[in-house]
Amino acid sequence: MSDTRPTFLRRRLIPLETVKLADDIILYRDEDIIVTKWRALHPKPSLCRGLSCYFLKEGYKVSKFYRTEDVFRHWYCDIIDTAYDPDTDTYTFTDLLADVIVRPDGFVKVVDLDELTEAFEASLITRGQLLLALKHLDKLLKIIYDGKFSTLTREIESREPDC
Repeated sequence: MSDTRPTFLRRRLIPLETVKLADDIILYRDEDIIVTKWRALHPKPSLCRGLSCYFLKEGYKVSKFYRTEDVFRHWYCDIIDTAYDPDTDTYTFTDLLADVIVRPDGFVKVVDLDELTEAFEASLITRGQLLLALKHLDKLLKIIYDGKFSTLTREIESREPDC
């Protein structure tokens, strides 16, 4: 991997857009994970900043969300597909729409499956991407339901700077 700062692109399907994450700060990067800290692109009282760990080979991103008063809100897990171009050191993270919220009290909520269905019906994703999203979601939920979510959050917790 290059010694220069890589380019991060977030590709959303609904709405269809690609955004360069130019302000994300890399706390750690290797061939398996990338840990970043960031400020919300559109801050609001319920979300102003966070930290994320991209599990490049696993197909999900785990984020720690903070409110404006710097209070931990919840964990937010995106199901993603990652493409990496080593020539330009560019990562494109495609949001595959299915998400999981893990609240501080342990409550788990799967969200946006309706968007996943909508994207497939509108041909915004392929059958292969739909199946990939479901496989990654299943793998993530098994980790959470088996009580092993801390194996994912510790990547952030161990690198979280004092804020």
